[in-house]
Amino acid sequence: MVQPDAVTGALPALPAGACDCHVHIVGEQAAYPMLPDRPYTAGPATVADLRAHMARLGLARAVIIQPSFYGTDNRLLVDSLAAMDGDGRGIAVLSEDVSDATLTELHDAGVRGVRINLESVGASDPETVVKAFSSWAGRLRGQGWHIQTFASLDAIAAAAPRLRGLGLPVVLDHFSTIPARVALDDARVREVLALVGSGAAYVKLSGSYRIDQGATPPQITALARAFLQANPERAVWASDWPHTNRAPGKLPTEVSPYRQIDPRGLREQIDAWLPDADLREQVLVRNPSRLYGF
Repeated sequence: MVQPDAVTGALPALPAGACDCHVHIVGEQAAYPMLPDRPYTAGPATVADLRAHMARLGLARAVIIQPSFYGTDNRLLVDSLAAMDGDGRGIAVLSEDVSDATLTELHDAGVRGVRINLESVGASDPETVVKAFSSWAGRLRGQGWHIQTFASLDAIAAAAPRLRGLGLPVVLDHFSTIPARVALDDARVREVLALVGSGAAYVKLSGSYRIDQGATPPQITALARAFLQANPERAVWASDWPHTNRAPGKLPTEVSPYRQIDPRGLREQIDAWLPDADLREQVLVRNPSRLYGF
């Protein structure tokens, strides 16, 4: 079980229907075995743990993302969505030869997108990004799904001009992996901001610890606000709960402990990035409702 986050005092209420757009569920290995060649192992993080996390922050909905260590076995994702009883949506990892019948079953279960995790496997050159996206776009276009990707800044920036014509949304994980210390007028950053500004892509304001690399909180806030200025209708927020981590020195099959993230710090980021009520409503409620079909 995930250890409860430390929090003191009451957190001010978020808008009704607020959604955490990037969380993971991790099951017991006996029931939901991980890939034998996985890069790391996470401990159990159950739907009950997720509900507790949501209650601490005042969240009503969550989007469950298939972790890389399960590969294309989406059974736990589907079971977790059933347990969420309408309060969850899912993003699956799929093989290119998945059947139309399986896609329909996943849609009925609450899945609304396919995740392409190129960064974790080191395959993030722009040609790989475009090829992977194009192969899915034809099958998913018009179905209410999107493509979510975890890829490098260089890859997304180089591929951006061709991603605008896919005909379905692209969702960029974790600030599109832009290191927060990179200048906002960097040509690559401008390209990604323009992609979001065009409406062709959404960005997740999430996992700031994955991009800080020694950056200050004001630098991270400046990046968040740059995306919001580019297009406030194409940003969503996420906690990245339960904060998976590849602990140094651990074998891939040994459990790496989760990062200890104080929910008060998460809420402070929401308040810093989304300083007024209408913007919080837009990013936490309206945008997720449109993107995930709540």
